[in-house]
Amino acid sequence: MESNLRVNFKIADNTINPNDVPKRKLRTGDEIPAVGLGTFGSDRFSKEDIADAVLGAISIGYRHIDCASVYMNEPEIGEALDIAIKGGIAREELWITSKVWNDMHGKGDVLVSCATSLRDLKLDYLDLYLLHWPYPNYHAPGCDVDSRNPNSNPFSVEEFMGTWQQMERLVDMGLVKNIGTSNMTIAKFKAVWHLMRIKPAINEMELHPHFQQHDLYDYCIENGIQPIGFCPIGSPTRPDRDKTDQDTVDIEDPVIIAAAKRLGVHPAVICVKWASQRGQIPIPFSVKEIEYMGNLNAAITNPLTDEEMTAISKIDKGCRLIKGQVFLWEGANGWEDLWDNDGTITK
Repeated sequence: MESNLRVNFKIADNTINPNDVPKRKLRTGDEIPAVGLGTFGSDRFSKEDIADAVLGAISIGYRHIDCASVYMNEPEIGEALDIAIKGGIAREELWITSKVWNDMHGKGDVLVSCATSLRDLKLDYLDLYLLHWPYPNYHAPGCDVDSRNPNSNPFSVEEFMGTWQQMERLVDMGLVKNIGTSNMTIAKFKAVWHLMRIKPAINEMELHPHFQQHDLYDYCIENGIQPIGFCPIGSPTRPDRDKTDQDTVDIEDPVIIAAAKRLGVHPAVICVKWASQRGQIPIPFSVKEIEYMGNLNAAITNPLTDEEMTAISKIDKGCRLIKGQVFLWEGANGWEDLWDNDGTITK
């Protein structure tokens, strides 16, 4: 950003009309823009860089910004949102998401967490508030992937519902319009579904061509839960601690490259197009205008052909990039225990 946007915010000359961006209707009737800007990047970019990207993205047509308290940049993003709103963007035009972190699941803590995010983001309400992980298992920011908290425990229905009921209370209080989950599994949904007074409108989950999560995706759609996909291009700038030698690279896949060559775009744009056309909401992160503009444009121009969509559906490699090792508990065998791969909750 053009730092001048901080002084003189305006709609860019090359803006994309927000009304041209598709929207997804949620179970509440609210409509959410079908592409958002992710803001998890402080491992590699400064908080100011990310806040500048938020303001720049709004200037060129973004209206959906995905935040979280654990990203530790909400105060800076709040300054950007305040500038945009004072510069003529109606609050009602924006879709702002935040998330409660694992160390704030205790009784009364969810309200404190939400209030802190509202204060930091300079907002009166959130459009969406997510339970970031279904565990209260906490790790220090930036810790090593092998770090373990001795207080971590397996998934507990009682603990989850104690937190979820606080989320429901936020809706009752008018502080958030929609609530949802993140990093859930089918088994965990089935364990708590009948106990939820307000069903989740959203599940945020890792989704990219090499990790399509067909079963969980279908479960969400069948149960009225809109999937939001993080790491939509395979997250090449994710923290090094989350990388392993077994990880594959979506934007180097021949099928993705072939579609990119046909359309004359970067392979990352194909990943966003695929996500949008499939029906999930991608939230790619970038601090570069050419990239975040390309990602938003992907949803409204030059769709992939049916043949290309079919070809991409066949390149799923089951490659989970965000494995969550730091949330494991004493006695867990490995990161797979977090994800209930056999259909049962691991104890």
